[in-house]
Amino acid sequence: MSNYAPPPPPPPAAGYSQDPAQKSRIAAGILGILLGGLGIHRFYLGYVGIGIAQIAVTIVTLGIGSIWGFIEGILILTGSGITKDAKGRPLRD
Repeated sequence: MSNYAPPPPPPPAAGYSQDPAQKSRIAAGILGILLGGLGIHRFYLGYVGIGIAQIAVTIVTLGIGSIWGFIEGILILTGSGITKDAKGRPLRD
């Protein structure tokens, strides 16, 4: 029997995330711009409660509330909006 520990795993290649569950900032932003009124970007990031609220606001305002999701999508893409998912993990590019 050997008392040696196995070598550590190699670091991830450049441009790849170590955490495969990390969400994409670009995907969230595009979902917000295209389907923001339905809160799809919030569901994608794990914010289910706010996603449901966005659906309700869009229905109650007869579609005008979808501007909320559109603006959030732009803010996510510019990096000044949501920067973490519901579990606190930073969004990857």
